[in-house]
Amino acid sequence: MNGKNQNNKAWLVYILRCSDGSLYTGVTNNMENRLAAHNEGKAAKYTRSRRPVKLMAASAKMTKSAALRLEIKIKKQPRLNKIAALRENAASPSPARIKYRDKASSFPKAAGQAVARFWRIRLKKLHRHIAVQGSPERVAFRLVLEDENGKFFILEQIPPQSFQHKQQIALLLDYLAKKKLPHIQPYLPAAGGEYIIKFENSFWQLVPFVQGVALNREKYMYDKWRGLALAGFLINLSAKTKNLPLWYSGNIFSLRGYVDKLVREINLYNENIKDEINDIASFLENDFMPVYEKLPVAFCHGDYHPLNIIWDASDIKCVIDWEFAGYKSELYDAANLIGCVGVEEPQSLSGQLVKSFIARLRKAGIFSETSWQNLVEFIVALRFAWLAEWLRGRDTDMIRLELDYLRLLIENRKSLAKAWHIQGR
Repeated sequence: MNGKNQNNKAWLVYILRCSDGSLYTGVTNNMENRLAAHNEGKAAKYTRSRRPVKLMAASAKMTKSAALRLEIKIKKQPRLNKIAALRENAASPSPARIKYRDKASSFPKAAGQAVARFWRIRLKKLHRHIAVQGSPERVAFRLVLEDENGKFFILEQIPPQSFQHKQQIALLLDYLAKKKLPHIQPYLPAAGGEYIIKFENSFWQLVPFVQGVALNREKYMYDKWRGLALAGFLINLSAKTKNLPLWYSGNIFSLRGYVDKLVREINLYNENIKDEINDIASFLENDFMPVYEKLPVAFCHGDYHPLNIIWDASDIKCVIDWEFAGYKSELYDAANLIGCVGVEEPQSLSGQLVKSFIARLRKAGIFSETSWQNLVEFIVALRFAWLAEWLRGRDTDMIRLELDYLRLLIENRKSLAKAWHIQGR
């Protein structure tokens, strides 16, 4: 009985990349033997004529019935979304996330009590297992505190090299809160008025915990109301950051410089993708970069996408992760958001979230027509930032997915502009 149960939990789903570039999804309880069988032409009719094949990704072990259900789910996904769907069932977290988790789990309650007292908070409990939304890489670690009045907070330990930048973000959010920008949660000043305190050679900050409703990752990109809400926040942000006193507007992020630098690095260190990258970079240089340099600039969130939103059932509750805020080309946030929605499900680029998002922004008239005419090209250029992240992590699956997505955007730019009622160039 025990042997049977153990075998039943040894199945996994896998994705192969075939010699013609196509993807094959299957299930197995012996990945090594199954991969060898594919390359010997014995495993599947589809892969027999498309050898050699390469394993791109595999799930965690599960029961056979669960693996078969996941296989069906992945096979229904568009090509660009197959790897992302499988990654949700990955075998294990990354080493960086394990290290982050370990720091939170080993943080002593006595230290939490001592730090909380700087904000005059009487700590009742550390909630180590409450998930905190947002990128964990931007802090040393974070965890949820509960005080004696039943209020919840997020305590964050700040890397010393991030002190100045985190201080600037805290001042920005305080300013925007005083300007009554909806859907933000400023950091709390400690008893002495400072936003970051030092305790035992570490830096700490505190923010109220906001509980949200999880996104349905298969359906959210078709919700019209989300598109309207996302556009509404950018309209409010534009209004509240006019003549912003805290940030130097002359320090404008250069997307052209960023792309050029990444392309040079890829040519030096990533021989296997440099030809594809150079083709995409040439497209941008010919069709976008000369125009980009002349586009109006505005203050931007800098990492605006649906996973950096805490949602409730029908609206935005809070916009988080302001680490990349600053002056950029005015369409930066809109282009980044659309690109992030589309990479999860390419068909959603012509869905209700994206279309309602664009329509409301265009009606508000906060961006120039020249910026809108270059929207698709802007999305392509911004995806280089995501490509850089996959390259840093040596994530070959996501690098391949990103390159496929870039080609899809370029090849379909005219039809996308038409779907968005934009006069593309």
